[in-house]
Amino acid sequence: MKFFIDTANLDQIKEAQDLGVLDGVTTNPSLMAKEGITGADNILKHYVAICEAVDGDVSAEVIAVDFEGMVKEGEQLAALHPQIVVKIPMIKDGIKALKYFSDRNIKTNCTLIFSAGQALLAAKAGASYVSPFIGRLDDISTDGSFLISEIREIYDNYAFETEILAASVRHTMHILNCAKIGADVMTGPLSAIMGLLNHPLTDSGLKKFLEDYKKGN
Repeated sequence: MKFFIDTANLDQIKEAQDLGVLDGVTTNPSLMAKEGITGADNILKHYVAICEAVDGDVSAEVIAVDFEGMVKEGEQLAALHPQIVVKIPMIKDGIKALKYFSDRNIKTNCTLIFSAGQALLAAKAGASYVSPFIGRLDDISTDGSFLISEIREIYDNYAFETEILAASVRHTMHILNCAKIGADVMTGPLSAIMGLLNHPLTDSGLKKFLEDYKKGN
């Protein structure tokens, strides 16, 4: 399973990259604003900076909700850097835009997926990734992991090449559940990724090894 980090914070991106397990980045206007990055030119420059900080794909989201607007913005984003993946919302004109970009070999990420039917449409339109938001489903007492398993079954039935990018990942158990179910990618905060390092028996075992070493020297 690929690990993406969901942020616009360059320090966090670099920390995850230095850890050696990072495969890409997802971000959006809200995450940009959280870092104090506003204005179209500044946002575009920051996307380039993110691409230069990481080896893999970087999802950059369009703001437009009409076909023509999404095509215009998406082409502008794709021209910024070869690692850019154009993030498109799951709406009617978004499906049209996915097909447009797919026909031109421009990678896409269909975002705001909340049903298997939506994921099926996105795959049919040629999306490179679909992003089911599992954390937001959990928030309304719906099992986000079950949606991942439904999409996995459908994609496997028909050999769709679209990758399942589990989004709205909140914690380490989300990551592990996605890995067990067969998500191709997960995107989440640095804290969730780093949380996989932790286990009390590892800490106590290391402490005991070091104590024993000191006794013998």
